[in-house]
Amino acid sequence: MNDPAVASSAISFATTDSVARFVSSGPEHCLDRRADGVYADPEVLGTTLVAAVDGVLRSNHYFAKLDYPVLIKALYGHGPELPRDAAGRAVVRFAADILPFAQERRALYRAVKITDGQAEYYFEPVFETDADGAERAATLDVDEFVADLWGKGVRFGVDLDAIRNAIVSGAAGRIVVARRLEPDNGMDARVEEVTGDLHRSDAPRQLANGKLDLMSFQNRFPQIAKGKRLLRKVPPTSGVPGFDLSGIPVAPEPPRDLDLAMYAADGTEVVQLDDGEFLVARQDGFLNVDPKSHRISIGDKIVSHDGVSAKTTGNLHLSGDYEEFGEVQEQRIIEGDSITVHADVFGHLVSRGGTIRLDRNLVGGSARNASGDIRVLGVASGATIQTARGEVIMQRAENCVISGTRVKVERAINCEIMGDEVEVAFAEGGAIAGRRVAIGHAAPRRQGEMLVYVLRPDCARIDDALAQVGARIEQFGELLARHRAAIEQLGAQADLRKYLTLAPRLRKGELVLTPEQEPQFRRLTAAVAPALKEMARLSQLAKAAESERQAGQALLERLQMQRGERLGAAGVAIGALAGEVQVRALGYEPDAGKVWDLPPREIKARLREATGAELLHAGSDGAWSWNTDPAHAVPAIADVFVH
Repeated sequence: MNDPAVASSAISFATTDSVARFVSSGPEHCLDRRADGVYADPEVLGTTLVAAVDGVLRSNHYFAKLDYPVLIKALYGHGPELPRDAAGRAVVRFAADILPFAQERRALYRAVKITDGQAEYYFEPVFETDADGAERAATLDVDEFVADLWGKGVRFGVDLDAIRNAIVSGAAGRIVVARRLEPDNGMDARVEEVTGDLHRSDAPRQLANGKLDLMSFQNRFPQIAKGKRLLRKVPPTSGVPGFDLSGIPVAPEPPRDLDLAMYAADGTEVVQLDDGEFLVARQDGFLNVDPKSHRISIGDKIVSHDGVSAKTTGNLHLSGDYEEFGEVQEQRIIEGDSITVHADVFGHLVSRGGTIRLDRNLVGGSARNASGDIRVLGVASGATIQTARGEVIMQRAENCVISGTRVKVERAINCEIMGDEVEVAFAEGGAIAGRRVAIGHAAPRRQGEMLVYVLRPDCARIDDALAQVGARIEQFGELLARHRAAIEQLGAQADLRKYLTLAPRLRKGELVLTPEQEPQFRRLTAAVAPALKEMARLSQLAKAAESERQAGQALLERLQMQRGERLGAAGVAIGALAGEVQVRALGYEPDAGKVWDLPPREIKARLREATGAELLHAGSDGAWSWNTDPAHAVPAIADVFVH
């Protein structure tokens, strides 16, 4: 079956050496036809080998017992790896021999239909003419089929199994004999999470005693440590080209890259490390992911757009600031530092210190701050608003309990309000109490009375102390007067007066006694000695009484100053009375703590049931004011002050 023409012109033969040597002449120099098969030069695979194979097949030859996968790997680099010899060199044996493809045999193969990336062949019985001119049934050959397809432009993707089955079965029918190989487009660049802290845990919160709090979630808002890796960029991977039926490569779509910085926001940054490119946290804080841009930020404040309810978050117990754009529903609790809510609140806000700000309404809930301000820019209805140390500023309040160091309300209807300083532009019904109270317009509401209280510190203990100290000072004054009167009475005696006149002058040397006068002076001294002793005693007692009186006077002045400071500049100013309004003085004990820092029920009871409070004024029209210190009178309110 060997063709001398093929052997001499196209293919080199192996020498006696064990390793084939390829001749260098002609386009087919890379093929070697040996006794054990046809080999290709592994150093010149690809385009050169395609030309060599094409030259063989176009010269009316075909490859017998073709190893099609090895040929395709050698021609186009597609398929399993080539086998290797003991030295590790690739061995490209792809056929057993090269045989002539007679025209009589080629005429048995029909045309192929190429469409939509595949080649179809209609199999049917074939016949050939013998030497005598008679027709006889013939059989197609798989290797010839491949050679025929090559000549018809189908050089890749031949399905040998389908061809063999069709030939063996002998059934007529159209069969797909070759298919285009679609390119593998590879992988676009992507990001992958490198920490589980990016995800919330909505499992019930476990308390310290081991029980579960079904109203709170385990970790609704993850906290991230500085330097924590959050995301890793997975670089794009190139695709694998495909091949059409002619063997032309079909390039895959280029993979898309991405910029990891598009995920970075405040508190995060992109860093290049030895094991890849990462998005890491630049600070400790709470994780926030923007739902629209997917940017990840780390900040001291938690920002949420989901609202607070039993379904979304449960009760929240946080260690930082919190900002919510959704509603707080179902009497849910938010506990944290500064709290800002941009939607309606139907729950409870508890701040450990910071600012509570509500841009919308507070209905049936509460806002409590241990140390900080509270601002409600909408309407508060049936709510409790309290701060122990801070300012409360509100637009409109209805049926609320409000307390704070300083309270400002534009319009209060049927509310109980208590604070150190209270300013209400319009008050209708309810009870308002403060050390300094300013109301622009006050009126009762339907059947509800309008009560105003001036918180006046209870100075009874100081007054008692003042009375006692005053009485003691008076006692020492009387005692001092008695001692001085006794001293004057002793000084009126003739001998003592004479002695008191002479003795100082003798001591100073202004007088000198004669020898005759000295005995007389000694007798005078002896005579007045008892009186002198008594006078010295009385003088000492008078000095002690004066010292006690002065100390008592200093204490009295201090108590009076303390009373003034304790009483302070209390007062009330009402710009206009429009109906029956009562103003009373309500005493309180400053040493017991902040009088306004009480539970809501106690505030209501104290203001609504203030029996025994001194009535300062009761009227239904005009303006009225009262102050303990006219120099620091409470100014009247003229207009709105809430912003």
